This record gives sequence, C-alpha cells and structure tokens, in this order.
Amino acid sequence: MTFKCRPYVVLSMHIAMVSGEYPPRWGGIGSVVYHLAGHLAQRGHDVTIITRTHKQPTPQQPGVSVLQVPWLKAPMAFTRSYGKHALTELRRLHQVKPVDVVHTLLPLVSWNAKEYLWVEENIAPVVSALNGSWIGEREGMKLAARHKEAATWKNPNDLAILLTGGYYAKYEQAGVDHSSVSVAISQSTRKEFETWYNPPNDWQCETVLYGVDHKVFRPMNHDHEEEQLAYEALRKSYDAADEAALHGRPDTSTPLLLAVGRLVARKGHRTLLRSMPSILKQHPGARLVIIGRGHMRKTLMRQAKRLGIAHAVHIQPGMSFEQLALHFRAADLVVYPSYYEGQGLIPLEALASGTPVVTVDQPPLTEMIDEEVGGLFTCGDHEDLARAVNHCLDHPDERTEQMRKGRDRVLGQFTYEHNAEAYESIYLSLFEE
Repeated sequence: MTFKCRPYVVLSMHIAMVSGEYPPRWGGIGSVVYHLAGHLAQRGHDVTIITRTHKQPTPQQPGVSVLQVPWLKAPMAFTRSYGKHALTELRRLHQVKPVDVVHTLLPLVSWNAKEYLWVEENIAPVVSALNGSWIGEREGMKLAARHKEAATWKNPNDLAILLTGGYYAKYEQAGVDHSSVSVAISQSTRKEFETWYNPPNDWQCETVLYGVDHKVFRPMNHDHEEEQLAYEALRKSYDAADEAALHGRPDTSTPLLLAVGRLVARKGHRTLLRSMPSILKQHPGARLVIIGRGHMRKTLMRQAKRLGIAHAVHIQPGMSFEQLALHFRAADLVVYPSYYEGQGLIPLEALASGTPVVTVDQPPLTEMIDEEVGGLFTCGDHEDLARAVNHCLDHPDERTEQMRKGRDRVLGQFTYEHNAEAYESIYLSLFEE
C-alpha cells in the first residue's frame, strides 16, 4: 500500500479520530477517545475528533478539536449514516489541515472497502481500533438469553443487533481487510476477529488494552474531611454504615456491593440478583447498588421483590463522574457479571479506586482480573457468583491486600499514559519506511 503522506519524518502528527461516541456521550468508546485524545495532545500532537452531533456542549481540551456531523437516529443504521458524513468531513478537514493518521473506532463507524481504500490512497493510513464486534455482541446476547436474562425484543438496540449484526459485520470486515493496522482492545477480541472475520494473511494487528483515568478513579482518603463526610453520607444512604464501614475497615458487617453497567441483558444483572439470597444468607447486612441506564430497571426491581431482596437492592441511573468515582471508592466489592465484553473498563475503574472485583472466569475479563485482585466465577452460574462474593467478604485481610495490588496493577499497565504511548508508537511505525 502506497500512502500520499507528507514527504518528511513525522514527529508532531495531525491525528483524525473518527468516533461515533464522544462526550457528552460517555459510553466506553466515548470515554476512551476523550482521554486518549487529551493524552496524545499532551505529547505534542494535534487531534481532531469527528463525531456525531449532540445538543449538549462538548468538553474542551487543549490541542483537541471536535467536529460534529449529522446522523440517522436509528439502531445500527446510524453507524452507516454517521460513517458517510464523517468521511465527507474528513475529506474537507484534510484540505484545510492535512491529516497524518486516521484512527477509526469500530464498530460505531461503518465504511465499506471502497471507502477505506480511498482514505488510504488520498488522505492517510488508517488505524482501526477493534472495540469488540457485532458478531460478538450478538453471541453474547444469545448466551445471556440462555441464562434467562431478558427478552431481546424489549430493547430496540438489542433487537437490531440480533437481526442485523451479521449484515453490519461486513463493515468491520472492510476495516480488517483494508486498514493499514488493526488494534484489538484485548487478546479475546483479537481471537474473535481471527475466528469470525477471516483476516488476510498479511493482516497487521496489535493488541492494546485500554486504561482508565487513575486520577479520577482513586482510593478513598479517609483523612480528607470533606471526602470522608461524602463517603459517610453515601454509606448511610444505602444502609451500609456500621462502625467498621464508616472508618473504612474491611471487616464490616454491612458490606456494600457495586455493579455498574447498562441495564441490558448481556450485562448479567439478573444473574447477580439471583445470587443475592445466598449472599444475604451469609452476610445479612450486605447491600447491592446497581448503577446504569436502560430498559430493564422495572424488570430488575420486580425480580428483587420476588426474591425477597428488595430491601437490599438499590438501582441508580447514570451520574456524574465524581459521584460514580465516589461509589467506586466507597464500595467494598465491585461485581461485574457481564456475558460479553470487547474489554470491559468497569473492573479497571474499580481496581484504580482500590476496590477488588468479582467477575466472570472468561476472557477478556481474565486478562485484567485474577484472584490476586478479586475473585472469579463461572459465567451465568449465580451460585458460583455468590460463592466468589462470599469468599471475598469472608476474608477481609485478603481483600485489603487485593486493594493494594489492584491499584498497583492499574498504575503499572492500564493507564491512558500507557495507551497514548502505545498508539503513538503504532502511528509512527506507519512512516518508518
């Protein structure tokens, strides 16, 4: 592949990131792009984000520009609509300020093979980040359904993935076939694409697991008066505030469990609720907080009532990063029972906050979580989930060590500083010849 790039060694690059999510859309991809762009700008690069229009204001960062384009407000179809408008805007941007690298965030942008080839020939090499796959999402939904999580037809987005995921996978195939480099966000995702997308023999694919904002998601400081008061108020609001808990000791008899994720079937919240009677039998003072938006809130609350655990379950909608970070710091244990992830950032946000994690014993979660920093259980098995949670709660000294090791693991491997350095190296490798 021959690139029509600037005829000099690229030190400071102009990077165009084509992302269907960007704040105020704080989804997983949106959050990653925001922080990665900011850290690349801190390293001296110019970054332009091409994203979907939004009525709310976009947060500003030095060195990062944001361009918004129209999109069709329809499940799945928006990826193609947005992709076409983003390509038009990319062409205009390149005429005004030449682009050195185009970084696409799949699967939320749908370009066909012809469009990828045109970008590579006329603008710049393409680096496509593989943030999970439509086929993986579809298979995760099927797995969740087998474990009686929820009816797919209740959620238009889930239904669209189930019915059209195979069709839209062709755009991911185009990205795999015609990008200069693919970057999988986990070894698990890379294997998915190798299995389901039959990449070409000369496929170049790197693996870079995303990090988290370790300054926002940080351990609790009980010596800071204002922070301690906020912590105490939060624990009391959930009836999880015995003396040990208020002093931040792990031997509390009112442990606070936290689950964060959209209220959709493949996140496994119903499996978590089914585990609660066994958890409460062993730890009657335990309380569960679920934070997430979605169509399943009423379904989950009805299930909690049928199980006789409604008094111990709280479901909160989305909230500010500051409040979310406080919940991570204040919790004794984060539970992540997801049936499918491209990577999954919630466990890392928990570890960064000094909170151990119980999650499923399967990739990609096992690429980040093991028994040194939490616990593992068999996917879909609510009794094994209860066992893993109870084990962690029964061993407060062990959990204290997990808190320390979890934070150290994030700082050593999973930060946006690591990500920016890794992607900068990938970008520069395209110009070495």
